[in-house]
Amino acid sequence: MAVSANRLELLQIADAVAREKSISREIVLGSMEEALAKAARSRYGQETEIKVEINPRSGEIKFWRLLLVVDEVENDSQQILLEDARRKNPAAEVGDWISEQLPPFDFGRIPAQSAKQVIVQKVREAERDNQYREYKDRIGDIVSGIVKRVEYGNVIADLGRGEAIIRRDELIPRETFKVGDRVRAYVYDVRREPRGPQIFLSRTHPQFTAKLFAQEVPEIYDGIIEVKSVARDPGSRAKIGVVSRDSSIDPVGACVGMRGSRVQAVVNELQGEKIDIIPWSPDAATFIVNALQPAEVVKVVLDEDSSRIEVVVPDDQLSLAIGRRGQNVRLASQLTGWDIDILTEAEESERRQKEFAERTAIFMNALDVDEVVGQLLASEGFRSIEELAYVDDVELAAIEGFDEETANEIQTRARDYLARIEAELDARRKELGVADDLKEIDGVTAAMLVKLGENDVKTVEDLAGCATDDLVGWTERKDGETVKHAGYLDGMELSKENAEGLIMAARLKAGWIESLPEPVVPADAAEATGSAA
Repeated sequence: MAVSANRLELLQIADAVAREKSISREIVLGSMEEALAKAARSRYGQETEIKVEINPRSGEIKFWRLLLVVDEVENDSQQILLEDARRKNPAAEVGDWISEQLPPFDFGRIPAQSAKQVIVQKVREAERDNQYREYKDRIGDIVSGIVKRVEYGNVIADLGRGEAIIRRDELIPRETFKVGDRVRAYVYDVRREPRGPQIFLSRTHPQFTAKLFAQEVPEIYDGIIEVKSVARDPGSRAKIGVVSRDSSIDPVGACVGMRGSRVQAVVNELQGEKIDIIPWSPDAATFIVNALQPAEVVKVVLDEDSSRIEVVVPDDQLSLAIGRRGQNVRLASQLTGWDIDILTEAEESERRQKEFAERTAIFMNALDVDEVVGQLLASEGFRSIEELAYVDDVELAAIEGFDEETANEIQTRARDYLARIEAELDARRKELGVADDLKEIDGVTAAMLVKLGENDVKTVEDLAGCATDDLVGWTERKDGETVKHAGYLDGMELSKENAEGLIMAARLKAGWIESLPEPVVPADAAEATGSAA
C-alpha cells in the first residue's frame, strides 16, 4: 500500500526527533499517539476515553473510542450497556472494554498547539531519563566538558549530552575557569530533579586523584597496581597509598614514571598539588610509619579498639612529622583511617615517668606499703591491684628483695582492698536500684553494674535492649576528624565482642532468645582444625 505524503512526513519527523534527541523511535511515536488522543478529546469530550494507534510502517493513524461494559449506564460517553456491547462482540462481559473506531477529522489550531506541547514535553522527559540513566552509571568516573558559564563561582560545564555543575567548594582553591575552557572533573553524584537530571562534579574529591592516576598509569588501569586510599588537602598536598599485586613491579616507581612524567601529569592537572606516593602495607603500624614520611619514626603504640596510634619521633623531627598547620599528620590520619598522636622522645619519657609515679601511688595507697615497695611493683610491670591479687605468688616472691612471706602479705592486702571496693560498689549498686539478677550475667562486674545504673540500665531487660554502641560508644568521622561518642561502660576496657556477649547473655536470661548463637570460626582456622583431625 502506498504511503501518503502526510503519513510519510509524520514518520520522517519521528525518525528525525529520535536521532536528534538520542531516544527510541517508539517513545516518539508513543508521545505522538498521546498528543493526538488529547487533541481528539477536545472534539469528542474530555471525559471520552480515546485510544490512538500510529502504524510504525505506514504512518496510518486510527482513532478508537473505548467504552466500559456495565449493567446500567451513568455516563454514555464512557460506558455502554451489556446488551449493546454484545451486538458488537457476543463474548463481551461486564467490566470489559469495547472499542469503536472514530472517523478521521481535521484538528483546529488550538488542539494542534496542545498536541505539539504534549509531544515536546514527552520528548523532553524521555531525553532527561536517558541523561539520568547514562550519567548515573558514570558516578565514579572522570568526565570532560567545556565551560558554558560561571555563576557565583560555580562552574557549569557542557558535557555534550547534558550540563553538569562544579560547585565553588568542589573547585581547587585559587583556580579559575573562563567560558570556553576545557575542564576535567569527577562525577560524584547524579540526582533526578523536576528540572532534569542534576550532574554534580568535583575537582577536590580524593577519588579524582585516584582516577587521574588510573588514566596516567597503565598498571593501575590493568589492576596490577591498586590504589588503596587517598587523602587530599586540595591545591596543596595529597597522599596516595598504593600496592602492587605483582612482586616484580614497584608500585611507587610505576606511579612516579620515567623522570616523574606520570606523577607530573597528575600534578599539572591538580594545579601543582604536591603528591606523596606511599607504599601500602596490611600491617597498620608499617603503613602509618610510611604515611608520615618524610618524618622518621622511633616507636609506635597501637590501640586497635579505638583505632588510635601513638607515634614517637625524635625531638628534631616533630615539626616535620606534624607538618605545616598539622597538614602531614592530618593527611596521614585520613589516609590510614587511624587517629595519630605525635610525641617526641622527651614527651614520651616524661609520660612514662608520670604513669610510673601514678602506679606507684596507687600501690602505696591500696596496699599500705612504702614508696620503695610501690616502685618495685610498678617497675616489674604490674599495672593494677587485680594483677597483684591473682598473679602466681611465686612470681611475686621472685622480685628482688621479696620473699614468700612478703609476697603472701601483698596478695592478702590486695585481695582485702578489692573486697572492700567490691562491697562499696555493691552498696552503690543497690542505692541506684540495679536488680540483683543483673549480677548473675557472666562477665558483668560490680563496677559495670554501677556504671549501668548511673545510665538507667537497671534490669536484665534494660541490658537486653541495649546495642553494642550503647555500651562501648562509637566513633564517626566529621570533616576529616574522628569524633568519639562515649558509651555507658566507657573506660572499662570492654571490647565490642565482649559487649555483644553481655547483651546476648542478657537476652538469653530475659527469654528473648532460646540459645546463644554459635561463634563464627574463620575459614582458615576451620581448615586447620579439620586437617589436624
